[in-house]
Order: sequence, then C-alpha cells, then structure tokens
Amino acid sequence: MGGERRSIRESEHRMADVFSLAKRASVMSRIRSKGNRDTEMALLALLRAHKIHGWRRNSSLPGRPDFIFAALRIAVFVDGCFWHGCPKHFRMPESNADYWVPKLTRNKVRDREVARQLKRRGWQVVRLWEHDLRNEGKVLRKIFGPQGFHDATTRPVRLGASPNPES
Repeated sequence: MGGERRSIRESEHRMADVFSLAKRASVMSRIRSKGNRDTEMALLALLRAHKIHGWRRNSSLPGRPDFIFAALRIAVFVDGCFWHGCPKHFRMPESNADYWVPKLTRNKVRDREVARQLKRRGWQVVRLWEHDLRNEGKVLRKIFGPQGFHDATTRPVRLGASPNPES
C-alpha cells in the first residue's frame, strides 16, 4: 500500500482501506463538523418546554455561540465534555497524544479568547457542559441567574419548577 511498511501486528488491527495512510489523513482533514447538534437540540427542547422566547441560533458573533439572547446580551455555548475538557468527565485518549494534547489545549485557549472578545463587546458568556443539560434548574440558573427569566417576550420562569403546572 503506497510503499508503506506496516508490522503484521499493526495490520491485524486495521480495517482494509483503499487509501494510503497519508491520503486517508488528507481526506479526513477535509471533513467539517456540523456542530454539537444533539446538545443544541436538548437545550432547544428545554427552552421550548419552559416557553422561553427571545433566543436565536446561528449567530455570527465571535465563537458562534449556540444560542444568544440579544435583548439580554447573553451568549450561550453548550460544550462537549470531551472536546472542551470537562473536569468531571474528560479523559485524555491514551493513543496519539501528540495529536490530542495540542488539539484539546487549543480548544480551551480558543474558548477563553472568545469569552474575552464577547465580554469586551458587552455580552455575558454562559458555558454549559453537555452533562449540565440533565438538570434543567441548573441550566436555567446558569443562563438567567437565580431570579429566573422575565422580560417582555415571556412569562417568568420559576427556576426548578416543572414546565407543566399540572405535573
């Protein structure tokens, strides 16, 4: 395969590939993520369940926040535990450390720089871990503070309260 030598042991654990290692790396490097869709959808469902309005997605602000509340100048990011180094769940991969350590370090540095840029522009930056989405009250408190959310676009939200008054 492309003149590359592989040990018998190494080739036993690899799937057959029509590309050389260099070509596969080139192909894979061109694949771009479409975002953290599952976590965004979870937050979207939570906001809708609590009838919270006034948010927007797909903002062109620095760092492309997952959600913004323009009237309140709040930018919300939902960070994946792996990609952003959650102190509770992150585990550094054991293989290919020469790739992962700088990559994940750059993610954290970029997160801090984006937060600084947004704060300089007068935005409040809220970062949620993907595991935070399991606790609706915690998410709402992190976004809107202990008083809950209340403005002309929605009813007040009692934090920790069920979105359905009947339940």
